[in-house]
Amino acid sequence: MRKIITAATLGLAALTSPVMAEDAKQMVTILTSAEPQTQLMGMVLTMQTMQAGASSYVLLCGPAGDLALKDAPASATAPQAPMGMSPQGLMQKIMETGATIEVCAIYLPNKGVDETALLDGITAAKPPAVAARLLAEETRIMSF
Repeated sequence: MRKIITAATLGLAALTSPVMAEDAKQMVTILTSAEPQTQLMGMVLTMQTMQAGASSYVLLCGPAGDLALKDAPASATAPQAPMGMSPQGLMQKIMETGATIEVCAIYLPNKGVDETALLDGITAAKPPAVAARLLAEETRIMSF
């Protein structure tokens, strides 16, 4: 019984400890939310992890895939308080800083478009490569 309690306590501590760049060499952000504030916060935290030294990979799925479109909806491009940045605008800055941005493999076919609809530098993800990223030992995952 004592071993179970110790293991549970250690597991809980691991879940509540802050993510530090020295612990995670690779940050994977999975963004699915259609909500612009949630999208922007996902990008803010992704940028913060990069500034702390982690490399970054962002996977956009479902409604969040619209951030990758050249002809993105207003919700993706409208500036938000307090810095006047849009989710798509910050995503592009993250790309310029060296992050890899991809849309889920099923996003484009279900949207009825091909890769020409995406911003330069953004491609469709390959599920085996994404799985490898997720399982890499020094990877942290954020999901919004």
